[in-house]
Amino acid sequence: MTDLAKTSVRLDATGEDIVPLSEAVKVWARVAALSFGGPAGQIAVMHHIVVDEKRWVGEHRFLHALNYCMLLPGPEAHQLAIYIGWLLNKTRGGMIAGLLFVLPGFLAILALSYIYVIFGDVTAIEGMFFGLKCAVLAVVVQAVFRIGGRALKNNVMVAMAAAAFVAIFFLQVPFPLIIVAAGLVGYVGGRAGLPAFKAGGGHKSGSGKILEDRDSVLGEDIPPHARPNLAWSLKTAGALAALWLIPVAALILVFGWDNVFSKIGLFFSQMAVVTFGGAYAVLAYVAQAAVENYGWLRPGEMLDGLGMAETTPGPLIMVTQFVGFLAAYRDPGALSALTAATLGAILTTWVTFLPSFLWIFAGAPFIEKMRGNVALGGAMSAITAAVVGVILNLAVWFGLHVLFAEVTSVAVGPLTLDVPVFRSLLLPSLVLTLLAAFAIFRLRLSVIAVLAMSAALGICWRLMA
Repeated sequence: MTDLAKTSVRLDATGEDIVPLSEAVKVWARVAALSFGGPAGQIAVMHHIVVDEKRWVGEHRFLHALNYCMLLPGPEAHQLAIYIGWLLNKTRGGMIAGLLFVLPGFLAILALSYIYVIFGDVTAIEGMFFGLKCAVLAVVVQAVFRIGGRALKNNVMVAMAAAAFVAIFFLQVPFPLIIVAAGLVGYVGGRAGLPAFKAGGGHKSGSGKILEDRDSVLGEDIPPHARPNLAWSLKTAGALAALWLIPVAALILVFGWDNVFSKIGLFFSQMAVVTFGGAYAVLAYVAQAAVENYGWLRPGEMLDGLGMAETTPGPLIMVTQFVGFLAAYRDPGALSALTAATLGAILTTWVTFLPSFLWIFAGAPFIEKMRGNVALGGAMSAITAAVVGVILNLAVWFGLHVLFAEVTSVAVGPLTLDVPVFRSLLLPSLVLTLLAAFAIFRLRLSVIAVLAMSAALGICWRLMA
Protein backbone atom coordinates (compact mmCIF):
# COMPACT_ATOMS: atom_id res chain seq x y z
CA MET A 1 0.00 0.00 0.00
CA THR A 2 1.28 3.49 -0.82
CA ASP A 3 2.14 6.11 1.80
CA LEU A 4 -0.93 8.08 0.69
CA ALA A 5 -3.16 5.09 1.35
CA LYS A 6 -1.58 4.48 4.76
CA THR A 7 -2.26 8.04 5.87
CA SER A 8 -5.79 8.23 4.44
CA VAL A 9 -7.40 4.91 5.38
CA ARG A 10 -9.88 5.13 8.25
CA LEU A 11 -11.35 1.65 7.90
CA ASP A 12 -11.06 -0.71 10.84
CA ALA A 13 -12.97 -3.64 12.22
CA THR A 14 -15.81 -1.36 13.30
CA GLY A 15 -16.48 -0.24 9.73
CA GLU A 16 -15.52 3.42 9.94
CA ASP A 17 -15.38 5.63 6.85
CA ILE A 18 -12.63 4.96 4.34
CA VAL A 19 -12.02 8.70 3.98
CA PRO A 20 -13.20 11.55 6.24
CA LEU A 21 -16.81 12.41 5.41
CA SER A 22 -16.07 16.15 5.39
CA GLU A 23 -13.42 15.61 2.70
CA ALA A 24 -15.76 13.36 0.74
CA VAL A 25 -18.49 16.04 0.75
CA LYS A 26 -16.05 18.59 -0.68
CA VAL A 27 -14.92 16.18 -3.39
CA TRP A 28 -18.46 15.20 -4.45
CA ALA A 29 -19.48 18.87 -4.55
CA ARG A 30 -16.49 19.50 -6.81
CA VAL A 31 -17.36 16.53 -9.03
CA ALA A 32 -20.93 17.84 -9.36
CA ALA A 33 -19.79 21.36 -10.21
CA LEU A 34 -17.47 20.10 -12.97
CA SER A 35 -19.75 17.43 -14.42
CA PHE A 36 -20.56 18.90 -17.82
CA GLY A 37 -20.81 17.20 -21.20
CA GLY A 38 -23.10 14.27 -20.55
CA PRO A 39 -22.20 10.88 -19.04
CA ALA A 40 -18.91 10.60 -20.92
CA GLY A 41 -17.63 13.87 -19.52
CA GLN A 42 -19.05 13.23 -16.05
CA ILE A 43 -17.44 9.80 -15.79
CA ALA A 44 -14.15 11.24 -17.02
CA VAL A 45 -14.27 13.98 -14.36
CA MET A 46 -15.10 11.45 -11.67
CA HIS A 47 -12.30 9.15 -12.80
CA HIS A 48 -9.77 11.98 -12.83
CA ILE A 49 -10.63 13.17 -9.32
CA VAL A 50 -11.42 9.90 -7.53
CA VAL A 51 -8.86 7.61 -9.22
CA ASP A 52 -6.03 9.75 -10.61
CA GLU A 53 -5.96 12.65 -8.16
CA LYS A 54 -7.28 11.36 -4.82
CA ARG A 55 -6.31 7.71 -5.47
CA TRP A 56 -9.30 6.62 -3.40
CA VAL A 57 -10.37 3.82 -5.76
CA GLY A 58 -8.30 1.65 -8.12
CA GLU A 59 -8.78 1.51 -11.88
CA HIS A 60 -10.23 -2.00 -12.06
CA ARG A 61 -12.67 -1.38 -9.21
CA PHE A 62 -13.80 1.86 -10.84
CA LEU A 63 -14.47 0.05 -14.14
CA HIS A 64 -16.21 -2.82 -12.34
CA ALA A 65 -18.58 -0.35 -10.67
CA LEU A 66 -19.11 1.47 -13.98
CA ASN A 67 -19.96 -1.74 -15.82
CA TYR A 68 -22.56 -2.59 -13.19
CA CYS A 69 -24.09 0.87 -13.48
CA MET A 70 -24.19 0.48 -17.28
CA LEU A 71 -26.36 -2.60 -16.72
CA LEU A 72 -28.96 -0.61 -14.80
CA PRO A 73 -31.81 1.55 -16.06
CA GLY A 74 -31.25 5.23 -15.47
CA PRO A 75 -28.25 7.60 -15.41
CA GLU A 76 -25.06 5.57 -15.08
CA ALA A 77 -22.86 8.52 -14.01
CA HIS A 78 -25.25 9.33 -11.14
CA GLN A 79 -25.34 5.69 -10.10
CA LEU A 80 -21.56 5.47 -10.26
CA ALA A 81 -21.26 8.43 -7.87
CA ILE A 82 -23.68 6.72 -5.45
CA TYR A 83 -21.76 3.43 -5.74
CA ILE A 84 -18.34 4.96 -5.00
CA GLY A 85 -19.73 7.25 -2.30
CA TRP A 86 -21.26 4.16 -0.63
CA LEU A 87 -17.99 2.23 -0.85
CA LEU A 88 -16.06 5.04 0.82
CA ASN A 89 -18.57 6.33 3.41
CA LYS A 90 -21.33 3.73 3.68
CA THR A 91 -25.02 4.55 3.08
CA ARG A 92 -24.75 8.20 4.05
CA GLY A 93 -21.81 8.60 1.68
CA GLY A 94 -23.84 7.20 -1.19
CA MET A 95 -26.79 9.45 -0.38
CA ILE A 96 -24.58 12.56 -0.18
CA ALA A 97 -22.73 11.75 -3.41
CA GLY A 98 -26.00 11.09 -5.27
CA LEU A 99 -27.80 14.20 -4.00
CA LEU A 100 -24.88 16.54 -4.67
CA PHE A 101 -24.50 15.11 -8.16
CA VAL A 102 -28.08 16.13 -9.04
CA LEU A 103 -28.66 19.35 -7.09
CA PRO A 104 -26.62 21.89 -9.15
CA GLY A 105 -28.13 20.71 -12.43
CA PHE A 106 -31.66 20.72 -11.03
CA LEU A 107 -31.39 24.34 -9.88
CA ALA A 108 -29.73 25.48 -13.12
CA ILE A 109 -32.26 23.79 -15.42
CA LEU A 110 -35.14 25.10 -13.33
CA ALA A 111 -33.83 28.65 -13.82
CA LEU A 112 -33.33 28.07 -17.56
CA SER A 113 -36.84 26.62 -17.84
CA TYR A 114 -38.31 29.81 -16.36
CA ILE A 115 -36.36 31.83 -18.93
CA TYR A 116 -37.53 29.52 -21.68
CA VAL A 117 -41.26 29.84 -21.03
CA ILE A 118 -41.17 33.56 -20.18
CA PHE A 119 -38.73 34.82 -22.83
CA GLY A 120 -38.58 31.90 -25.27
CA ASP A 121 -40.12 33.81 -28.17
CA VAL A 122 -37.46 36.53 -28.04
CA THR A 123 -35.13 36.38 -31.04
CA ALA A 124 -31.96 36.25 -28.94
CA ILE A 125 -33.28 33.36 -26.84
CA GLU A 126 -34.30 31.46 -29.98
CA GLY A 127 -30.81 32.02 -31.37
CA MET A 128 -29.21 30.75 -28.17
CA PHE A 129 -31.08 27.46 -28.33
CA PHE A 130 -30.43 27.15 -32.06
CA GLY A 131 -26.69 27.40 -31.37
CA LEU A 132 -26.89 24.97 -28.47
CA LYS A 133 -28.57 22.32 -30.63
CA CYS A 134 -25.70 22.39 -33.09
CA ALA A 135 -23.10 22.19 -30.34
CA VAL A 136 -24.93 19.34 -28.63
CA LEU A 137 -24.76 17.32 -31.85
CA ALA A 138 -20.97 17.67 -31.83
CA VAL A 139 -20.89 16.73 -28.13
CA VAL A 140 -22.92 13.57 -28.76
CA VAL A 141 -20.49 12.55 -31.52
CA GLN A 142 -17.64 13.16 -29.09
CA ALA A 143 -19.39 10.91 -26.57
CA VAL A 144 -19.33 8.07 -29.09
CA PHE A 145 -15.55 8.37 -29.36
CA ARG A 146 -14.92 8.86 -25.65
CA ILE A 147 -17.07 5.98 -24.43
CA GLY A 148 -15.97 3.83 -27.37
CA GLY A 149 -12.33 4.49 -26.51
CA ARG A 150 -12.90 2.86 -23.13
CA ALA A 151 -15.24 0.06 -24.12
CA LEU A 152 -14.04 -1.09 -27.57
CA LYS A 153 -10.77 -2.63 -26.48
CA ASN A 154 -10.56 -5.22 -29.27
CA ASN A 155 -12.19 -6.24 -32.56
CA VAL A 156 -14.79 -8.41 -30.83
CA MET A 157 -16.03 -5.44 -28.81
CA VAL A 158 -16.10 -3.33 -32.00
CA ALA A 159 -18.23 -6.03 -33.63
CA MET A 160 -20.58 -6.02 -30.61
CA ALA A 161 -21.05 -2.26 -30.95
CA ALA A 162 -21.63 -2.53 -34.70
CA ALA A 163 -24.21 -5.28 -34.24
CA ALA A 164 -26.04 -3.20 -31.62
CA PHE A 165 -26.12 -0.20 -33.98
CA VAL A 166 -27.52 -2.27 -36.86
CA ALA A 167 -30.13 -3.85 -34.59
CA ILE A 168 -31.47 -0.59 -33.19
CA PHE A 169 -31.03 1.70 -36.21
CA PHE A 170 -32.10 -0.59 -39.07
CA LEU A 171 -34.22 -3.25 -37.36
CA GLN A 172 -35.73 -1.19 -34.50
CA VAL A 173 -34.88 -3.93 -32.01
CA PRO A 174 -35.85 -2.77 -28.48
CA PHE A 175 -32.89 -1.67 -26.40
CA PRO A 176 -33.54 -4.16 -23.53
CA LEU A 177 -33.32 -7.06 -26.00
CA ILE A 178 -29.99 -5.76 -27.28
CA ILE A 179 -28.70 -5.58 -23.71
CA VAL A 180 -29.86 -9.12 -22.91
CA ALA A 181 -28.31 -10.52 -26.08
CA ALA A 182 -25.00 -8.74 -25.50
CA GLY A 183 -24.95 -9.85 -21.88
CA LEU A 184 -25.52 -13.49 -22.83
CA VAL A 185 -22.77 -13.41 -25.45
CA GLY A 186 -20.38 -11.76 -23.00
CA TYR A 187 -21.28 -14.17 -20.21
CA VAL A 188 -20.59 -17.22 -22.39
CA GLY A 189 -17.38 -15.67 -23.70
CA GLY A 190 -16.19 -14.74 -20.23
CA ARG A 191 -17.07 -18.16 -18.82
CA ALA A 192 -15.15 -19.79 -21.66
CA GLY A 193 -12.12 -17.68 -20.78
CA LEU A 194 -11.88 -15.93 -24.14
CA PRO A 195 -9.39 -13.04 -23.89
CA ALA A 196 -11.66 -10.67 -25.84
CA PHE A 197 -14.22 -10.73 -23.03
CA LYS A 198 -11.79 -10.26 -20.17
CA ALA A 199 -12.97 -7.44 -17.93
CA GLY A 200 -10.61 -4.74 -16.80
CA GLY A 201 -8.44 -4.96 -19.85
CA GLY A 202 -9.77 -2.00 -21.66
CA HIS A 203 -6.65 0.12 -21.68
CA LYS A 204 -4.93 0.46 -24.97
CA SER A 205 -1.22 0.55 -25.30
CA GLY A 206 0.27 3.90 -24.45
CA SER A 207 -2.50 4.80 -22.01
CA GLY A 208 0.02 4.97 -19.17
CA LYS A 209 0.33 3.19 -15.86
CA ILE A 210 -2.96 2.59 -14.07
CA LEU A 211 -3.68 2.70 -10.34
CA GLU A 212 -3.98 -0.88 -9.16
CA ASP A 213 -6.71 -1.61 -6.62
CA ARG A 214 -4.17 -2.74 -4.01
CA ASP A 215 -2.41 0.66 -4.18
CA SER A 216 -5.56 2.73 -3.70
CA VAL A 217 -6.91 4.12 -0.43
CA LEU A 218 -9.81 1.65 -0.54
CA GLY A 219 -7.52 -1.28 -1.31
CA GLU A 220 -8.62 -4.49 -3.01
CA ASP A 221 -10.54 -6.07 -0.15
CA ILE A 222 -14.27 -5.60 0.45
CA PRO A 223 -14.88 -3.21 3.37
CA PRO A 224 -17.13 -4.60 6.16
CA HIS A 225 -20.13 -2.41 5.30
CA ALA A 226 -20.01 -3.49 1.63
CA ARG A 227 -20.27 -7.20 2.28
CA PRO A 228 -23.59 -8.79 1.24
CA ASN A 229 -26.30 -8.50 3.89
CA LEU A 230 -29.69 -9.59 2.58
CA ALA A 231 -31.62 -8.16 5.54
CA TRP A 232 -29.99 -4.74 5.12
CA SER A 233 -30.52 -4.75 1.35
CA LEU A 234 -34.22 -5.65 1.68
CA LYS A 235 -34.81 -3.07 4.40
CA THR A 236 -33.07 -0.29 2.49
CA ALA A 237 -34.69 -1.22 -0.82
CA GLY A 238 -38.12 -1.31 0.83
CA ALA A 239 -37.71 2.16 2.33
CA LEU A 240 -36.52 3.65 -0.96
CA ALA A 241 -39.29 1.94 -2.94
CA ALA A 242 -41.86 3.42 -0.55
CA LEU A 243 -40.39 6.92 -0.94
CA TRP A 244 -40.55 6.47 -4.70
CA LEU A 245 -43.92 4.78 -5.29
CA ILE A 246 -46.20 5.96 -2.47
CA PRO A 247 -46.27 9.61 -3.70
CA VAL A 248 -47.08 8.41 -7.23
CA ALA A 249 -49.87 6.15 -5.97
CA ALA A 250 -51.24 9.00 -3.82
CA LEU A 251 -51.39 11.34 -6.83
CA ILE A 252 -53.31 8.77 -8.84
CA LEU A 253 -55.74 8.04 -5.98
CA VAL A 254 -56.42 11.71 -5.21
CA PHE A 255 -56.41 13.28 -8.71
CA GLY A 256 -57.13 10.34 -11.02
CA TRP A 257 -55.26 8.87 -13.97
CA ASP A 258 -55.86 11.83 -16.32
CA ASN A 259 -54.25 14.45 -14.10
CA VAL A 260 -50.98 15.79 -15.51
CA PHE A 261 -49.08 15.11 -12.26
CA SER A 262 -50.36 11.53 -12.17
CA LYS A 263 -49.21 11.06 -15.75
CA ILE A 264 -45.79 12.60 -15.02
CA GLY A 265 -45.26 10.43 -11.95
CA LEU A 266 -46.36 7.24 -13.68
CA PHE A 267 -44.52 7.81 -16.98
CA PHE A 268 -41.17 8.75 -15.49
CA SER A 269 -41.45 5.95 -12.93
CA GLN A 270 -41.91 3.52 -15.81
CA MET A 271 -38.98 5.13 -17.59
CA ALA A 272 -36.80 4.62 -14.51
CA VAL A 273 -37.42 0.88 -14.79
CA VAL A 274 -37.25 0.17 -18.52
CA THR A 275 -34.77 2.68 -19.98
CA PHE A 276 -31.23 1.35 -20.11
CA GLY A 277 -28.02 2.91 -21.37
CA GLY A 278 -28.20 6.36 -19.79
CA ALA A 279 -29.49 9.63 -21.21
CA TYR A 280 -28.10 9.24 -24.71
CA ALA A 281 -29.77 5.88 -25.19
CA VAL A 282 -33.18 6.93 -23.82
CA LEU A 283 -33.51 10.35 -25.43
CA ALA A 284 -35.43 9.12 -28.46
CA TYR A 285 -37.81 7.12 -26.26
CA VAL A 286 -38.65 10.07 -24.02
CA ALA A 287 -38.93 12.48 -26.96
CA GLN A 288 -41.36 10.24 -28.82
CA ALA A 289 -43.57 9.69 -25.79
CA ALA A 290 -43.55 13.35 -24.69
CA VAL A 291 -44.27 14.72 -28.17
CA GLU A 292 -46.42 12.08 -29.86
CA ASN A 293 -48.16 10.24 -27.02
CA TYR A 294 -48.75 12.94 -24.40
CA GLY A 295 -48.40 16.17 -26.37
CA TRP A 296 -46.34 17.74 -23.59
CA LEU A 297 -43.70 19.14 -25.96
CA ARG A 298 -43.71 20.46 -29.49
CA PRO A 299 -41.28 19.00 -32.06
CA GLY A 300 -37.81 20.40 -31.49
CA GLU A 301 -38.36 21.38 -27.88
CA MET A 302 -36.70 18.19 -26.69
CA LEU A 303 -33.51 19.40 -28.33
CA ASP A 304 -33.87 22.71 -26.51
CA GLY A 305 -34.10 20.80 -23.26
CA LEU A 306 -31.07 18.72 -24.15
CA GLY A 307 -29.18 21.94 -24.83
CA MET A 308 -30.04 23.08 -21.31
CA ALA A 309 -28.86 19.79 -19.85
CA GLU A 310 -25.60 19.99 -21.80
CA THR A 311 -24.87 23.52 -20.54
CA THR A 312 -25.45 22.70 -16.89
CA PRO A 313 -23.63 20.35 -14.51
CA GLY A 314 -25.10 16.99 -13.57
CA PRO A 315 -26.63 14.02 -15.39
CA LEU A 316 -27.74 14.64 -18.95
CA ILE A 317 -30.98 12.84 -18.18
CA MET A 318 -31.92 16.02 -16.27
CA VAL A 319 -33.58 16.87 -19.58
CA THR A 320 -36.57 14.95 -18.21
CA GLN A 321 -37.00 17.74 -15.65
CA PHE A 322 -37.58 20.17 -18.54
CA VAL A 323 -40.18 17.79 -19.99
CA GLY A 324 -42.06 17.61 -16.68
CA PHE A 325 -41.81 21.38 -16.31
CA LEU A 326 -43.41 22.06 -19.70
CA ALA A 327 -46.03 19.34 -19.22
CA ALA A 328 -47.34 20.93 -16.02
CA TYR A 329 -46.88 24.48 -17.36
CA ARG A 330 -49.27 23.74 -20.23
CA ASP A 331 -51.82 21.91 -18.06
CA PRO A 332 -51.68 23.64 -14.65
CA GLY A 333 -55.24 22.96 -13.56
CA ALA A 334 -56.21 25.21 -10.65
CA LEU A 335 -52.59 26.26 -10.02
CA SER A 336 -50.72 29.10 -11.66
CA ALA A 337 -48.69 27.97 -14.66
CA LEU A 338 -45.28 28.59 -13.06
CA THR A 339 -46.29 26.98 -9.75
CA ALA A 340 -47.52 23.87 -11.56
CA ALA A 341 -44.39 23.82 -13.72
CA THR A 342 -42.14 23.98 -10.66
CA LEU A 343 -44.00 21.12 -9.00
CA GLY A 344 -43.84 19.15 -12.25
CA ALA A 345 -40.07 19.62 -12.39
CA ILE A 346 -39.65 18.50 -8.77
CA LEU A 347 -41.88 15.45 -9.25
CA THR A 348 -40.07 14.42 -12.44
CA THR A 349 -36.66 14.73 -10.77
CA TRP A 350 -37.84 12.75 -7.74
CA VAL A 351 -39.16 9.72 -9.63
CA THR A 352 -36.32 9.80 -12.18
CA PHE A 353 -33.39 9.79 -9.76
CA LEU A 354 -34.62 8.14 -6.56
CA PRO A 355 -34.64 4.64 -8.17
CA SER A 356 -30.88 4.98 -8.78
CA PHE A 357 -30.31 4.85 -5.02
CA LEU A 358 -32.50 1.75 -4.81
CA TRP A 359 -30.60 -0.12 -7.56
CA ILE A 360 -27.22 0.64 -5.99
CA PHE A 361 -28.00 -0.06 -2.35
CA ALA A 362 -29.91 -3.25 -3.20
CA GLY A 363 -27.41 -4.72 -5.65
CA ALA A 364 -23.94 -3.26 -5.12
CA PRO A 365 -22.95 -5.47 -2.14
CA PHE A 366 -23.56 -8.59 -4.22
CA ILE A 367 -21.78 -7.09 -7.23
CA GLU A 368 -18.77 -6.31 -5.02
CA LYS A 369 -18.61 -9.94 -3.98
CA MET A 370 -18.63 -11.00 -7.63
CA ARG A 371 -15.82 -8.61 -8.58
CA GLY A 372 -13.56 -11.50 -9.64
CA ASN A 373 -16.27 -13.39 -11.53
CA VAL A 374 -14.93 -13.69 -15.10
CA ALA A 375 -18.31 -14.61 -16.59
CA LEU A 376 -20.02 -11.57 -15.08
CA GLY A 377 -17.10 -9.39 -16.14
CA GLY A 378 -17.45 -10.66 -19.70
CA ALA A 379 -21.17 -9.88 -19.70
CA MET A 380 -20.55 -6.35 -18.45
CA SER A 381 -17.83 -5.69 -21.02
CA ALA A 382 -20.08 -6.86 -23.85
CA ILE A 383 -22.99 -4.75 -22.63
CA THR A 384 -20.79 -1.67 -22.39
CA ALA A 385 -19.69 -2.24 -26.00
CA ALA A 386 -23.30 -2.62 -27.15
CA VAL A 387 -24.21 0.69 -25.50
CA VAL A 388 -21.62 2.40 -27.73
CA GLY A 389 -23.63 1.25 -30.76
CA VAL A 390 -26.82 2.60 -29.20
CA ILE A 391 -25.21 5.99 -28.59
CA LEU A 392 -24.02 6.03 -32.21
CA ASN A 393 -27.65 5.48 -33.20
CA LEU A 394 -28.60 8.54 -31.15
CA ALA A 395 -25.86 10.60 -32.83
CA VAL A 396 -27.23 9.70 -36.27
CA TRP A 397 -30.83 10.36 -35.21
CA PHE A 398 -29.85 13.64 -33.62
CA GLY A 399 -27.85 14.69 -36.68
CA LEU A 400 -30.75 14.04 -39.03
CA HIS A 401 -33.07 16.26 -37.00
CA VAL A 402 -30.59 19.07 -36.40
CA LEU A 403 -29.21 19.32 -39.95
CA PHE A 404 -32.34 18.67 -42.00
CA ALA A 405 -35.81 20.19 -41.86
CA GLU A 406 -37.40 17.02 -43.29
CA VAL A 407 -36.66 13.33 -42.62
CA THR A 408 -38.54 10.40 -44.14
CA SER A 409 -38.59 6.64 -43.48
CA VAL A 410 -37.73 4.26 -46.32
CA ALA A 411 -38.31 0.48 -46.22
CA VAL A 412 -35.63 -1.68 -47.87
CA GLY A 413 -36.71 -5.29 -47.50
CA PRO A 414 -36.87 -6.06 -43.77
CA LEU A 415 -34.95 -2.88 -42.95
CA THR A 416 -36.39 0.54 -42.17
CA LEU A 417 -34.13 3.51 -42.73
CA ASP A 418 -34.56 7.16 -41.78
CA VAL A 419 -33.37 9.18 -44.77
CA PRO A 420 -33.01 12.97 -44.88
CA VAL A 421 -34.64 15.04 -47.60
CA PHE A 422 -31.40 16.58 -48.89
CA ARG A 423 -33.03 19.70 -50.32
CA SER A 424 -34.11 20.54 -46.75
CA LEU A 425 -30.50 20.78 -45.53
CA LEU A 426 -30.14 23.64 -43.04
CA LEU A 427 -26.88 25.34 -44.00
CA PRO A 428 -26.60 27.49 -40.84
CA SER A 429 -26.99 24.36 -38.72
CA LEU A 430 -24.36 22.53 -40.77
CA VAL A 431 -21.85 25.38 -40.52
CA LEU A 432 -22.34 25.84 -36.80
CA THR A 433 -22.13 22.09 -36.14
CA LEU A 434 -18.87 21.84 -38.11
CA LEU A 435 -17.44 24.77 -36.16
CA ALA A 436 -18.41 23.12 -32.88
CA ALA A 437 -16.87 19.82 -33.99
CA PHE A 438 -13.66 21.60 -35.01
CA ALA A 439 -13.49 23.30 -31.61
CA ILE A 440 -13.99 20.00 -29.77
CA PHE A 441 -11.88 17.60 -31.82
CA ARG A 442 -9.17 19.87 -33.21
CA LEU A 443 -8.83 22.73 -30.76
CA ARG A 444 -9.77 20.48 -27.80
CA LEU A 445 -11.82 23.18 -26.13
CA SER A 446 -13.93 22.25 -23.13
CA VAL A 447 -17.56 21.34 -23.64
CA ILE A 448 -18.80 24.38 -21.75
CA ALA A 449 -16.60 26.69 -23.87
CA VAL A 450 -17.94 25.17 -27.10
CA LEU A 451 -21.53 25.46 -25.90
CA ALA A 452 -21.01 29.10 -24.94
CA MET A 453 -19.39 29.87 -28.30
CA SER A 454 -22.17 28.13 -30.23
CA ALA A 455 -24.87 29.90 -28.24
CA ALA A 456 -23.26 33.28 -28.98
CA LEU A 457 -22.98 32.47 -32.70
CA GLY A 458 -26.58 31.29 -32.75
CA ILE A 459 -27.74 34.57 -31.22
CA CYS A 460 -25.72 36.54 -33.79
CA TRP A 461 -27.21 34.54 -36.65
CA ARG A 462 -30.80 35.03 -35.50
CA LEU A 463 -30.33 38.75 -34.95
CA MET A 464 -28.81 39.17 -38.43
CA ALA A 465 -31.47 37.00 -40.05
